Amino acid sequence: MRPVRTALAGALLGALTLAGCGQSTGTAETPATPATPAPATSAQAGGFPVTVQAGNGAVTIAKKPTKIISLSASHTETLFAIGAGPQVLAVDDQSNYPPEVPKSDLSGYKPNAEAIIAKQPDLVVVSNDIDGIVAALTKVGVPVLLEPAATKLDEAYDEVADLGAATGNAEKAGQVAADMKRQIDAIAAAAPKGKNLTYLHELDSTPYSVTSSTFLGQIYSLFGLTNIADKAPDPAGGYPKLSSEFVVKADPDLIFLADTKCCGQSKETLAKRPGWAGLSAIKNDQVIALDDDIASRWGPRVVDLVKVVGEAVGKASG
Repeated sequence: MRPVRTALAGALLGALTLAGCGQSTGTAETPATPATPAPATSAQAGGFPVTVQAGNGAVTIAKKPTKIISLSASHTETLFAIGAGPQVLAVDDQSNYPPEVPKSDLSGYKPNAEAIIAKQPDLVVVSNDIDGIVAALTKVGVPVLLEPAATKLDEAYDEVADLGAATGNAEKAGQVAADMKRQIDAIAAAAPKGKNLTYLHELDSTPYSVTSSTFLGQIYSLFGLTNIADKAPDPAGGYPKLSSEFVVKADPDLIFLADTKCCGQSKETLAKRPGWAGLSAIKNDQVIALDDDIASRWGPRVVDLVKVVGEAVGKASG
């Protein structure tokens, strides 16, 4: 994602540890309909105004938005997946998928209220309330939907449903969420359970990692993998900074690299680190290069991440 992953560790780690995504029905712990998350009743009927329970409380949207600004790469992907792409006016500078997104110089990490207001949006979607951006926009009558980083899959499904409700695309959003769940469940069920396999998920070459308590950690848990970062001396809220000595001692069977695009990491670069050339994952060719973007977002493409993990587990188990 970011050019230097230590900078990312502050931005991404902060984003991914925000608790509680928006819920249209039920709670974050127990969504009303996990298989097909259901937003507000009025939204299911396709009528406006609609009220969506988001991270910033109940947000009422008077009419179907046609000038949406997304300041979250994950939510940008979701908006286009649920058919709201034509309604999107502008996206932040980190949103790069799908290719046709109307990219701008707006920032989700340093949001500029004046620049956003100047575009006259009728809905702004964010995943962080940085510098009081939610209040600043709400004050001038711009509806803002705060949908924090998902901490579990059910929350990811729910956020898809929330965006569908807010944009008048509830039916398509329900289909997308249900398809995500169906595919993820099927991949996990079909894959061999790697109960004896250990892994490291690397966020950057420091290396920062993730524990099983995080959204990413729970993805790996679907396959029965054991996370070496769970035994880090300082769990750091789920995103520990590991020493090279710690990794060498743990000797993971699999290493998943989420710093290939940003930082050029590979099996070859890992092998040059002190003591790492002898790691089982490197010797056995079990270093898996991930797409940095897919590995750091919680929209519909999380299915692609699950597929890669499932394939890696199958190969390692075979």
